[in-house]
Amino acid sequence: MEEYEIKKVSVVIPVYNEEESLPHLYRALNEVLQTLPYRYEVIFIDDGSKDGSLRILEELHQKDPAVVVVSFRRNFGQTAALSAGFHYATGDVIITMDADLQNDPTDIPKLVEKARYYDIVSGWRKNRKDPFLTRKLPSRVANYLISFVTGVRLHDYGCTLKAYRKEVIKNIKLYGEMHRFIPAIASWVGATVCEVETTHHPRRFGSSKYGLSRTIRVLLDLITVKFLQSFSTRPIHAFGPPGLFMTGGGFLIALYLTYRKLLFNESIGGRPLLLLSVLLMILGVELVVMGLLGEMLTRVYHESQDKPIFVVKKILRID
Repeated sequence: MEEYEIKKVSVVIPVYNEEESLPHLYRALNEVLQTLPYRYEVIFIDDGSKDGSLRILEELHQKDPAVVVVSFRRNFGQTAALSAGFHYATGDVIITMDADLQNDPTDIPKLVEKARYYDIVSGWRKNRKDPFLTRKLPSRVANYLISFVTGVRLHDYGCTLKAYRKEVIKNIKLYGEMHRFIPAIASWVGATVCEVETTHHPRRFGSSKYGLSRTIRVLLDLITVKFLQSFSTRPIHAFGPPGLFMTGGGFLIALYLTYRKLLFNESIGGRPLLLLSVLLMILGVELVVMGLLGEMLTRVYHESQDKPIFVVKKILRID
């Protein structure tokens, strides 16, 4: 396996109302990062915190030039914070982690070492220190569904502690709340993914920002991810088959009703089957038209931005 050259490591940390955790996190990070044989930077993304988090981050920046602070005008969410961190990161390997002290900075060297051989290294909180009903159970269900639907099998998609190679993560555009699906999205373009066990601690300060409602959002995002994975460049294949099936079903019902009318002179005007036939044909045609419109939009998107439908790993040639 080809070894990846690492000269600098970036640590990206979204922050939202974590003023009590930040001094402890900085000290633990500093102790670990100074042992690495690489240059490093720590990028804190203040996601519109309403407590004293930004003030503490500014103080850390003043005393340590390796600390970079990006402050949002309001709370945009974890996906936006991570996306900003990826944008401003200059390291060859980018580590992401939470600011609540539940991720352990001592796991960073292990992730960086694995990143020499894999494009993405995903943390696995095997012994997770969270409430079972509100956090662990929904997470297990979500992890199973995501692994099943995407085909990229990981135990812990929700673990923020991950390592990414720069050239992989900087080519992924994040929207909505898609950060948890990065390993699956990257694998579709050929990125290699591995998983390592990481230490997980109980929350020491503040309260969790997640709840059961997040599971619903995960399911909705999963539908989007599956559609993008399978049909982003050929939407007619998603809408066409059910459209043709509905149109064909409606047409066959209409033929049957016509047969009954002509041969047995039955009254079909008030039969529910007639309404079903018309509805199926209308819906079927609409789905096919939707697929064709999707095809046109896809072509406009790729051609207007000169966006290729492939990703090149390397080119070997003699000019």
